Amino acid sequence: MTLTDVALAFVQIGGLVILAFGAVKILYVPLALYFNRIHRPRGVRHKYSLAEGRPLVSVIVPGYNEAVVITNCVESILASRYLRLEIILVDDGSTDNTAGIMAGLADQHDRVRFISKANGGKGAALNTGIAAAHGDVLMFVDADGIFAPDTVLYMLEGFDHPKVGAVCGDDRPVNLDRIQTRMLAILSHVGTGLVRRALSLMHCLPIVSGNIGAFRTDLVRQVGGFCEDTLGEDLELTWRVYGAGYRVNFQPKALVYAESPSTMGGLWRQRVRWSRGLLQTLRMHARMLGKWDHGPFGLFLVFNAATMVLIPVLQLFILGILPFLYLAGKGPIPGEVLAILGWLGLFVSLLLIVFSIGLNKSWRDLRYVWTVFLWPFYSVFVGLALASAIVKELRGSPARWNKLQRTGVVSVSATDGDLATGSPT
Repeated sequence: MTLTDVALAFVQIGGLVILAFGAVKILYVPLALYFNRIHRPRGVRHKYSLAEGRPLVSVIVPGYNEAVVITNCVESILASRYLRLEIILVDDGSTDNTAGIMAGLADQHDRVRFISKANGGKGAALNTGIAAAHGDVLMFVDADGIFAPDTVLYMLEGFDHPKVGAVCGDDRPVNLDRIQTRMLAILSHVGTGLVRRALSLMHCLPIVSGNIGAFRTDLVRQVGGFCEDTLGEDLELTWRVYGAGYRVNFQPKALVYAESPSTMGGLWRQRVRWSRGLLQTLRMHARMLGKWDHGPFGLFLVFNAATMVLIPVLQLFILGILPFLYLAGKGPIPGEVLAILGWLGLFVSLLLIVFSIGLNKSWRDLRYVWTVFLWPFYSVFVGLALASAIVKELRGSPARWNKLQRTGVVSVSATDGDLATGSPT
């Protein structure tokens, strides 16, 4: 058997593996639809809900060089129709005027407190806020987040069972002024709105987003707060919630709008950071993979590790080998079949977009559907970011917060209708 034959066999087997995992993901569609069917509309009383007890909510906002966005964030939280909340602003040794703005906001508003600390990273800033919090529920929000008026109330309604330890809301891009951010807006409907619904239904939602997450305060303190030496502090804490015997819910109506990376460099750094956070969490909690002790979540972690780590690496290898196979006259797929598969993939992607946007009732975002043609390039981009993260982890490169450079751009079209005002609760 020649080297070409070995490469051909690798591509064929690898292609079947990728196809199989992709076919399994199609099951997310009926699961997401069923989630919407059984998801209780606001106004229907649950047998159990933290919202009914009107707990004090501590909204913790860590910040490092967030002068451009912090005021909009705090003002949107203060405009919430849920009034029993306190806002804790933690400046992590910023070098711009973030600390001054935070201090000014605390002076202006009784429900806002300000803490300044030496630079120590996001996890350390969050733990500082946790130590100072008085609330029964902790909400963690990035400094660029802009709340809808009912976001806090919807998050509390997500605690509809005593074993729900955390609730994740829906974070969407607010800066729709670039082709890249418009593509990310479409991707968020599929990757967040669709997938989180399905995984929440299965009690397998693997992450409570650091930009819109709520946790029971006693649980967070019980498990020791955030890990301060990982880039995936939100992911890692979520896995400990499952390890403690709790589960996670998704609340699609709990909206927060936040900046997506508007440059290729910013997007690259973010994806590398996310990938390193996943790799670090997998290493720290490898014992959870495949363990039924954690319910379906333990089994799902095996599938998650395969789709998030192994499949992207496999795709890169196949893409690297394919040109040489075609040059050698041994392409695994005839040109006409490849064209059919390409059009089929485009058609399925379009259906997923329309379906996901429909779930979120965000029909105005259909105007960005043309960005689907960028998805293949984005998929390769994410795979390369993962490969870079693997190399950095193997080398033991320093793990830094390395946050996005904020622009302060707020697209009106992103928030029309969702940020309407109303009566307080």
